[in-house]
Amino acid sequence: MKDLFGQALLDYQTQNAPENIITETSISEADEMEISYMFRKYNEMPKIEQKALQLAKGEILDVGCGAGSHALYLQEKGFEVTAIDFSQKAIQTCQLRGVKKALAIELLSFNTSKKFDTILLLMNGTGIFGSMQQISKYLNHLKELLSDDGQILIDSSDLIYMYDQDEDGAYEVPANGYYGELSFTITYKKQNEDPFNWLYLDYNTLQNAAHVHGLNCELIIEGSHFDYLARITK
Repeated sequence: MKDLFGQALLDYQTQNAPENIITETSISEADEMEISYMFRKYNEMPKIEQKALQLAKGEILDVGCGAGSHALYLQEKGFEVTAIDFSQKAIQTCQLRGVKKALAIELLSFNTSKKFDTILLLMNGTGIFGSMQQISKYLNHLKELLSDDGQILIDSSDLIYMYDQDEDGAYEVPANGYYGELSFTITYKKQNEDPFNWLYLDYNTLQNAAHVHGLNCELIIEGSHFDYLARITK
């Protein structure tokens, strides 16, 4: 990948003529995202993110940390936070902003003897799974990283609202695959990122997947637009 998202973060942080990002999915048209949003303060965050940060405890792992806004807030509250992202330029951005421990690594490659009391996966945290087939691999790895009384705080959205309904009220979702499996594309400074898979999970599907892997899953809060925050524990 060209790491265009990471480049946009780094450009904004270093004031290198940053531009907004254009995002497009397999079920939605192009949409402009202000890169400044990734640098938001706590009082600018959605209620779901604020609630997750309020519930954070102990040793914290921030997965897909982006520009490090969540990690910075928790660090300022006195927590020890490890922030990881597959994007080297995102991690450079985090380091420039003052995140003390930020590592450029993919979640599945992150192995440590340390166990975490809180693992954060925010801003559609289920997206990192990529597809339904990958859920098992990721949940097993997250379980290995979690302390015995730890928690995974993860958010997502139920995209069923984006599909039309027939005369009987049934949603016209794809016949093959799960309706939350999307192909995602980013454009930045007239460059196109390679398409990548991104997964939105409805809460019941996430809960069922957690139970299959011997994990508990509870709904913490629902947002205003089909989004939610869940807590997964052993």
